[in-house]
Amino acid sequence: MSEERQKTSERIFVTEVVLREGWPGIHVESEGAFPLHTLVLVEFPEGRREVARTVSRSVPLPLPAGRLPRALRKANRSEIRRWQENIKFEEKAEELCRKFAAELGLEMKLTRVERLFDRSKIIFYYTAEGRIDFRELVRQLVRALRTRIEMRQIGVRNEAALHGGLACCGRELCCAAFLKEFAPVSIRMAKEQSLPLDPEKISGVCGRLLCCLLYEHHVYQELSRSLPKLGKRIRTPVGPCRVVRYNIFRQTVVLENQEGREVEIPAEELRQILSENQEGA
Repeated sequence: MSEERQKTSERIFVTEVVLREGWPGIHVESEGAFPLHTLVLVEFPEGRREVARTVSRSVPLPLPAGRLPRALRKANRSEIRRWQENIKFEEKAEELCRKFAAELGLEMKLTRVERLFDRSKIIFYYTAEGRIDFRELVRQLVRALRTRIEMRQIGVRNEAALHGGLACCGRELCCAAFLKEFAPVSIRMAKEQSLPLDPEKISGVCGRLLCCLLYEHHVYQELSRSLPKLGKRIRTPVGPCRVVRYNIFRQTVVLENQEGREVEIPAEELRQILSENQEGA
C-alpha cells in the first residue's frame, strides 16, 4: 500500500468479515461498500490474501487508510472454488490429526486447522499442558496430506480468541473482538477494585482472570494514592472507622464504624479529614 494513498485517503469503508463460519470476525477496510454476505478477497498487511464473507454492512468512517486488512474486491469464481476446496481440506486434515494424535498418545487439544489460501501450508493450532514431541505426528500428516505442516501451540486465552463467544457481561469476548495482546492480570487487581474473589465471577471462559480487570485498574490506583489502604483505621468526627471499600464511579469511600454501620462519604471529604488528623497530631 503506497504512502501517497494513505495520506490522501480521507474516508474508508469498514466492514466485518469472517474467514470461516464460526470464526470470530475481523474488520477490513475498502474504498467502496460491499453488500452483506458477499465473498470478498482480503489482503493482509504481510501480503497474505484470503477469501472472506462479509457479516456486516459497510460503514464509511473518516479514518486514514492502511490500518486494517484491505478488502480488494469481490472474489471471482475460481477464488471462491479454491476457498471451498480449502475448507473441505481443513475438515479432512482435522480428522486425520485427531486420529494420528490419539494413536500416538499425544496429550494435546486441537483447536483450529487453517489452510492458507495459496495452499503453501496448513496450520494446526493446539493447546497442551507442556511441550509436545509432534515430530512423528508431522511426518504422518505430511505423508497423508502432501503439504507443508506447521504445528502452532497456543495458550488458553488464544484458544478463546480463536473460538470467540460471549463473556459474562453479555458482550462478545474482548479477545475475539478487539484485544490483540494479552497483558498480565493478577488477583490483586480484583482486590483493589473491591470485586468478589469468587473464581467463577472474575474468570473468563478461558478459565483465566478476566482481561477487563485491567481496563479500570489505573483509575483505582490513582484514586487510592491519596487515600488510606483498605482495612486501615482512621479518626473521624463520628469516632474511629475502618476503610472498607472505594466507589470509583461516585468518587466516594465507604467507612465502617465500631458498631458495624457503614457510611459513604466523598473521597475529597476523607482527604480533608486525613489532613486535619495530621495537623492535629
